[in-house]
Amino acid sequence: MTRELVQVFGRIGLLSFGGPAAQIALMHKELVEQRDWLTEDQFLRALSFCMLLPGPEAMQLATYAGWKRHGIIGGLIGGGLFVLPGALVILILALAYGTYGNLPVVQALFLGVKATVVIIVIEALIKIAKRALVQRAHIFIAIGGFAALFVFALPFPLVIAVAALIGASLQGADDTRTEPPRANLTGSLKIITIGGLIWAAPFGVIALIDSAFLMDIGIFFSKLAVVTFGGAYAVLAYMTQEVVVSYQWLSTAQMMDALGLAETTPGPLILVTQFVGMIAGMAKGGAGLAVVAGLLTLWVTFVPCFIWIFAGAPLIDWLDGRPRLRGALAGITAAVVGVIANLSLWFAMHIFFGRINMLDWGPVNMIWPTLKSAQPMAICLAIMAGILLLWRHWPLPGVLLICALTSLSATFVTSTI
Repeated sequence: MTRELVQVFGRIGLLSFGGPAAQIALMHKELVEQRDWLTEDQFLRALSFCMLLPGPEAMQLATYAGWKRHGIIGGLIGGGLFVLPGALVILILALAYGTYGNLPVVQALFLGVKATVVIIVIEALIKIAKRALVQRAHIFIAIGGFAALFVFALPFPLVIAVAALIGASLQGADDTRTEPPRANLTGSLKIITIGGLIWAAPFGVIALIDSAFLMDIGIFFSKLAVVTFGGAYAVLAYMTQEVVVSYQWLSTAQMMDALGLAETTPGPLILVTQFVGMIAGMAKGGAGLAVVAGLLTLWVTFVPCFIWIFAGAPLIDWLDGRPRLRGALAGITAAVVGVIANLSLWFAMHIFFGRINMLDWGPVNMIWPTLKSAQPMAICLAIMAGILLLWRHWPLPGVLLICALTSLSATFVTSTI
């Protein structure tokens, strides 16, 4: 059975391009349609549960499917093989980028990638909005989340917490379930305790070697791992602000390059955190520290995902009987629409304009571009990417390649005139 798990989830991990929607569709085909590992009802209930959790829902769904098939060992195989192919690619790309990223040719290629990223985020915004904004109250939550982040620069965790409280308060009692299933919390608490100790083990080693940089990496990405509701897009603006402004590990341009590279790899988009950790490590201490920082980032980002599933999967029926919990999830999902709208505008401004100003008027704390600094080439590349992705529905890897080569060609032509 273990060999079969490795074969199936290895194939899923290698083919998991295109973001959560494509990844979930691939797993549905492999696990429900072609095999009887999960029924349709089990698949949908597990997916709803994974969407309630922080972290990449597609990776957690793969972990659940493996757990359902062969316990904790199966879950480790399912979730691990979903992440490992992309992590290996990111490792190679980050080392290459740290060495050659400043070359003019590389920068020209990445201009096309960055322009495409704007459209990728807009596409994610459209898809999530269609799914999340099913009530008028959810629309107001989304608008409020956007204003809180873009206009008032409020902390991302605060926005998510308030959205959850509003969503829970809007959800009335569920009359169809008079007595939800009972939950056996003892086993779940045991898993959380043991898993938490395993997750925290690297911090003991870091304390012994007294590395302030690695401790900062570990603590920051640990905090990020518990607020990634709604997927990687929802926390990118928060992560960018922290790594660019607070820690100064990366520049804004490098952060956008990181997202572009993560989009080209299989596996969850949250692997962008590994790239960020490695680039920060390379700047601090070379390739060796980059690899250590990347491995630490992977550990603190994904170990909690396994803990959530192993502790919570036996409670799925019990959680499904809690309407206010479902209401909180709906509120968070609605707020994520506003969060991604803020991210798309933030990316667009930084790519389409050469100069960004900070407007600070009382409670208002927002960015605004200098219109005269507009970058025509980046705008044209984004329009081309929008036509290919949103209208023609071309595959993402092909669009990224076309835009990168177009940017390189245009840069070469303009430099020779």
